[in-house]
Amino acid sequence: MTTLTVRLSTVADAKIPFVEAGRRALSGETAKAVPSVNFTSYDDIHRVLAPSRLAIVKALAGQGALSIREVARRVNRDVQAVHRDVTTLVNAGVIDRTENGIEFPYDRIHFEYDVSAAA
Repeated sequence: MTTLTVRLSTVADAKIPFVEAGRRALSGETAKAVPSVNFTSYDDIHRVLAPSRLAIVKALAGQGALSIREVARRVNRDVQAVHRDVTTLVNAGVIDRTENGIEFPYDRIHFEYDVSAAA
């Protein structure tokens, strides 16, 4: 089972895995890539992964590449609205656009973030 991890992190925190991967590569170590998408605010996560967009991701999970028209049929929505949402998801790195259509090449999404009390 492959998982896409969605993280809430600062820009500095998002750089840490890249720095560590570079360090390991320079020392000859190999590392397994962990598919992830980083957001810098909860509002961005909520905007990009709104319920209607998560429905698109769910419709794509484990299905291979599908046309936007087919995805619209599966989520019972207008093709133009689905196209706008797909563009947002592609731009955020959540789904992929291929020559055969759009796809979510993972089986699930894991959300990784903390919510703290206001100061």
